[in-house]
Amino acid sequence: MQDIIADIQRLKKEKNAVILAHYYEDGDIQDIADHVGDSFYLAKMGQKTNADVILLAGVVFMAESVKVLNPTKTVLVPDLNAGCSLVNGAPFDRYKAWREKHPDGIAVTYINSSAEVKAISDVIVTSSNAPQILEAIPRDRKILFGPDQHLGRFLSKKYNRQMELWPGACEVHVLFNAKRLVELIMKNPDAVVIAHPECEDAILQHAQVVGSTSRLLEEVEKNPSQKFIVATEPGIFHQMKKVRPDAELIQAPIEDGSCNCNNCPYMKMNTLEKIRSSLQFLQPQVNLPESLRAKAQVSLDRMMSITSNEPVTWPDKFIYTEV
Repeated sequence: MQDIIADIQRLKKEKNAVILAHYYEDGDIQDIADHVGDSFYLAKMGQKTNADVILLAGVVFMAESVKVLNPTKTVLVPDLNAGCSLVNGAPFDRYKAWREKHPDGIAVTYINSSAEVKAISDVIVTSSNAPQILEAIPRDRKILFGPDQHLGRFLSKKYNRQMELWPGACEVHVLFNAKRLVELIMKNPDAVVIAHPECEDAILQHAQVVGSTSRLLEEVEKNPSQKFIVATEPGIFHQMKKVRPDAELIQAPIEDGSCNCNNCPYMKMNTLEKIRSSLQFLQPQVNLPESLRAKAQVSLDRMMSITSNEPVTWPDKFIYTEV
């Protein structure tokens, strides 16, 4: 492994490359990355970097977002098959038809979506910046939220905003079992339960803290509790153990009871070997037709503007133009 890591470090210098890794990647990939974070953080880092090559160790939609925001850079992914169940569950044609049924609504689309879907959305949102985005939308405007219904339902309740919800879900976060979670809480009454808002409501109602991956990490770091039950993808445990080596981290139980793990199969497709190969050959690359990239940039730029406290304007009505 040390030889592979040394090769990666050498190739980074030769190619003037930067590596961005999501919290759900294996720990050895997180450790060789220049920036580790959630999808919003990685998008910002990808937009700001001066490197010639950006390797996104995550899933393809994240690399697409970086390419949209920083189009002159070479954007790589270790494996083009690293997809996302939310992307798969919101195909462009169906999402467009849904939008056309509610032309007066503002389409707030989770970043876990394809570039094509972003191109017909009004603003992109992540679990970490959602409150700021929702606050910027006029109260009299209807909100269409997709593709994660559980995140949308959580936000709708918490911020008292009515929404039309797309019926999608993350295949990882819906695995947690509420009955078994209650049993685990009873066995560990001193534990703080923290959960990602992509989980079902039956899980979220038992959590003291619900938030983005970065928010959950912050809670473990700053909360003096010695024990946490964590309902999200276990890749984040790598960073949690770094900031709180003294704390006991317990994975929330999943449905079948066969194990206490629910790794994202797409994130785990990435390996150090694939990263080395990608940097060596500058493949696979993520590229988008310019017409599609420019349309997707509108909704991502609106997200970036709002989170930078800049004023934005909203379209009066959805009018489809060919992507």
